[in-house]
Amino acid sequence: MSGLTEYLISFFLLAGAAFALIGSIGLMRLPDFYLRLHGPAKATTLGVGGIIIGSVIFFSTQGEGLSLHELLIALFLFITAPVSCHIVAKAALHLKLPAVERTRGKPWKNDLAKADQEAKAAIAEGRFIAESVADPIRRISDDT
Repeated sequence: MSGLTEYLISFFLLAGAAFALIGSIGLMRLPDFYLRLHGPAKATTLGVGGIIIGSVIFFSTQGEGLSLHELLIALFLFITAPVSCHIVAKAALHLKLPAVERTRGKPWKNDLAKADQEAKAAIAEGRFIAESVADPIRRISDDT
């Protein structure tokens, strides 16, 4: 293994470890759920990705060619982490978890009353079956 390859592997391992550490510190230090969600969603995903890239380079230079196992792990990680964090964030919005003032984008303060009125109007017209926005809303298909 050449010196350049060792430096490249070291760079990705250290960068990945630094991102994972920053994400973990963010998870611990940030004040509310919505801000804490960014630590594992962004920084830790990049950290694990950097470590996996270092692993791909290392095992690919050991003789048997490109290692696809780590690439599949990275692909799975980069696809599932944002989706799962999005679902968790949507659940938190649905439960109206408290947020600090500096958290931006609080849709439940302005839009919830309007959305609730729209849902009640849709129920009155027979387009939806639900009692409020917080309940599951099921659209009645005109085709059935």
